[in-house]
Amino acid sequence: MSAGEGMASIISMLFNATAKQFSVEGILVFLVVLVLVKYLSDVRPRNFPPGPFPLPLIGNVLNIDIRNPVGSFSKMHEKYGDVSTIYLLSEACILLSGYKSFKEAFVEQADIFADRAYYPLNNRLSRGLGLISSSGHAWSQQRRFAIAVLKHFGAGKKTMEESILQESHYLCEALQAQRGLSFDPDRILTNAVANIICSLVFGRRFDYDDQKLHQVLMYFDDVVQLPANAWGQLYNRFPTLMSWLPGKHQTAFSSLAKIKHFIQEEIQRHKQDRNPSNPRDYIDCYLEEIEKCKDSRAQFTEENLVFCVVDLFAAGTETTSNTLLWALLYMAKYPEVQEKVHAEVDQVIGRARQPAMTDRNLMPYTYAVIHEVLRAANALNITPPRVANRDTTVAGYLIPKGVTVFPMLRPIMQDKNEFSTPDQFNPGHFLDENGKFLKKESFIPFSIGKRTCPGEQMVHMEFFLFLTCMMQSFSFHAPEGQTVALEGIVGITTAPKPFQIRAVPR
Repeated sequence: MSAGEGMASIISMLFNATAKQFSVEGILVFLVVLVLVKYLSDVRPRNFPPGPFPLPLIGNVLNIDIRNPVGSFSKMHEKYGDVSTIYLLSEACILLSGYKSFKEAFVEQADIFADRAYYPLNNRLSRGLGLISSSGHAWSQQRRFAIAVLKHFGAGKKTMEESILQESHYLCEALQAQRGLSFDPDRILTNAVANIICSLVFGRRFDYDDQKLHQVLMYFDDVVQLPANAWGQLYNRFPTLMSWLPGKHQTAFSSLAKIKHFIQEEIQRHKQDRNPSNPRDYIDCYLEEIEKCKDSRAQFTEENLVFCVVDLFAAGTETTSNTLLWALLYMAKYPEVQEKVHAEVDQVIGRARQPAMTDRNLMPYTYAVIHEVLRAANALNITPPRVANRDTTVAGYLIPKGVTVFPMLRPIMQDKNEFSTPDQFNPGHFLDENGKFLKKESFIPFSIGKRTCPGEQMVHMEFFLFLTCMMQSFSFHAPEGQTVALEGIVGITTAPKPFQIRAVPR
């Protein structure tokens, strides 16, 4: 019997009963059953992905740990598979994971899943502009332009390598200044990574003790984590009310305003002294594009330039610096791994010269360690939500047009079928039986498809050169009398909790 036939039968019985007795109780029972049957028939359309049963009005809110929503989503993946459904209040959302599902959705159906989901918070933060939150024609044109500019200024080329090596020199100088004593490495590493973006975007780097840049980088922490915390979720549900109430969301809005002001000052500086025939950086190139672009739908405007720069910093600094911080923790936690990296660095590079990207293929163990840090640290848990622009299927399940899709990278990085010890730090995951580097197709820390990180090549170069330069000159250890704790702060990104470490000169 179908849901519709069952509902008709129940209604008929209750109608006959209430017609005879016509009591208030009978009418109430009739209405309750009517609503319940309607709810059960509507809540999960045919062929919809499985998931926990949603309660009326609140959906699956009780299934989510507000302190660790990413962990809750991972548990749902373990129970319901690579494609599952969760209801955030009355809104159905799809949790998508598994390499095959990612490939089917974001590569084979790339045009269907290219757009971002709409959220009041995203609209408040970016107004649908920039590289991360935009969609459609404007997004494709902004992304195309960003990739072309990054390539022009050396992403993946020798010029970029030289820039990173120069910054590596300053980084090692800053570590040397700690004299082997305990210190918090966060500011030093974040500044080093941020300077690579500064060179590309602003055409200059900043000293590590520059307070203005340091403040701006601190503001980014407030903004980046807001969509994943409780304040961000409350804003999405009650935007008008939350706009008036105090809280961390207001702190993030204020921080974003200060970031934008910093960028606008740089844009004004560029407008005053730029040479259109000799662009120095991303801002110069963008200002030129504003003047010559005839496509209004591409949205090459000064306002959009600000948001694009915000996104380049957010994507190019936060995850890379967090991953390098995790690398230092893993080196201190596993001295046997650190010793093998030191041995390979000494054998291939030595102490007399700086590393080069050509060394990478000669250093399979170090390359495996880098991949394992990216996997185990899992700096990016969930990529920004997508929407399907028409009805489709993934893994045989219906994905309706307009439904929000959460792409979860964490379960892919911890797939037991791909990694023998997914919960442990084990460089052997990326080495074959002969000790040669083992490439894995399903290793996608930067996602795949049209929305993959445009700076992926640059990040790989940064990670290899920064890490090998540091390992060439230092060994990393926990403070005297302490042990290394691998504790993280889980949000959209996973950052290690603040920690102290010793960089002991070799």
